[in-house]
Amino acid sequence: MEGKVIGAGPYRATKLWNETIKLFRGGMPLRRHWANFRYYDSTFTGTEAVDYLHELLRSNYNFGPEVTRYQTLQLLRKFFKAHVIEDIKGRHGTEDFEDNSHLYRFPTMSPLKSLPTRPSWRDGSDLPRLIRWDDYEELPQRENVAPQKSALLTSDLWNKRHSVAIGDVDECKLIRRREVTSKQVDHIWKSMTITHLQKTLGLKTLDGVLNPAHVNGRHIVHNIFNVNKAGVVVLENRAEDMPYWVISAMRCLAKWPDGNDAKQPLYPGFERDVLRTVADYYQRLKEPLLTFHLYEVFVNILSLLQEQENATEALQVSCLLLPPPNRRQLQLLLRLMARVCHNPHLPPLNDAIATRTLMVQMFSPCVLGSADDMDLDELLATKLVTFMMEHHNIIFQVNTKLQCQVEEHLSHLKRAQIKYAGSDTDFSASPAFCRQIKRVDCEEQKVIGTQIPLQQLLEGLIADEELPAKDKRKRLKQFQKSYPEVYQKRFPTEESKAAVIPEKPPRLKPHLMFLNLKKPFPPFQRSWSFRA
Repeated sequence: MEGKVIGAGPYRATKLWNETIKLFRGGMPLRRHWANFRYYDSTFTGTEAVDYLHELLRSNYNFGPEVTRYQTLQLLRKFFKAHVIEDIKGRHGTEDFEDNSHLYRFPTMSPLKSLPTRPSWRDGSDLPRLIRWDDYEELPQRENVAPQKSALLTSDLWNKRHSVAIGDVDECKLIRRREVTSKQVDHIWKSMTITHLQKTLGLKTLDGVLNPAHVNGRHIVHNIFNVNKAGVVVLENRAEDMPYWVISAMRCLAKWPDGNDAKQPLYPGFERDVLRTVADYYQRLKEPLLTFHLYEVFVNILSLLQEQENATEALQVSCLLLPPPNRRQLQLLLRLMARVCHNPHLPPLNDAIATRTLMVQMFSPCVLGSADDMDLDELLATKLVTFMMEHHNIIFQVNTKLQCQVEEHLSHLKRAQIKYAGSDTDFSASPAFCRQIKRVDCEEQKVIGTQIPLQQLLEGLIADEELPAKDKRKRLKQFQKSYPEVYQKRFPTEESKAAVIPEKPPRLKPHLMFLNLKKPFPPFQRSWSFRA
């Protein structure tokens, strides 16, 4: 790859390097060997070292069964140059380590690397504070509208507000937050995405793992909302996209043998030339698709791969941090790799290596790598790319949990609220705390807190002079049926009830009602007789 950008110190990779050396030195079988007409104690051959380390890496969850013997040999050559091992003459680094009967041994000095100091970004200077209701504006009053006068509670109002306690209400104003700008939306997505990532990784802090200054909230929003039907990012600037001939070559391999749009004549080895065309483009990128800045984030995810659900969620969130061109290229590449590996109609792409192994080895360095050329980069990339290829459909879906949290927060900011005079507290945004109390106190608070509004409601009903007596008696009866305790406390005796509630007028008997009629009976009723 051409050019490099200096990123954060590779803390996790250095730790894995030291752990691998400890496992190798602690488990490698040592025995006496004969060479050059003499015996050498506590030694091993190059082939024995490759055999042992290969099985060790394949069984280790940080690397996995995808590790090849060639990759193991490359790692031993790095061990040899770093003086983790030496030949029986004490030489190291001057020659390549060979997979043969040449004898090697461990030096007496410790070959472990010192862990790099993690930079501190706890000042959070680039992390936007989540927008709350601290900044608000009063809703403008409508013009040419006279202020409403306070009115007594009429029967109609009582029907509409029967659940609202009657009493004096403090002066209040309707407020809302100032319009949320697109830049603020980007910052909210950035802040909540980083917080969600830290929680998913199970880390107390992201110091030394992710610098918030390297996260662009606009990239996150673009990766979520600017996608096509297949969920692939659509770029605003087409100049940032891959050349058409690369996309055409990828389509040809992905849909083989039906993907030859150009109808080019096929010849033996044509599919290998197409693959080489795609590989040449990706291998010429200036930095890996996961970027140098996010190297530590994805290396930390390697420890989660045994828990598939947690690993996929962490990758979902982490891939949102990528620049849109990188995310698009990565998604198309992983989709191509998966389709090529599962296409039974595609001829072998290499005579010595299986197609799956070939695809992983060919493109892993294009996906993950550090700016400092860490010794385990190739093995770590192989492990991560294998997992991402197998789960690419899920990884590039938007994390619904994160999206719901952000949308709920944005929806809250757009709501209008009522602000009472003298109150600067935003109860909807402030956390609430509680302490345990006794059951007796709880029941007492429950009764007091419930009865006071009901008592006010009952007094307001009694004091309503505009409510007809018939309606008042009816509603009082309904109140008595719904809240008997409050009603009984207000009217303990019939005398107290009679002093407030007007008595119902006596009802005349039917024969007396007819005697009071002034109009004569109809002819057919005049023959009827009534007894006084």
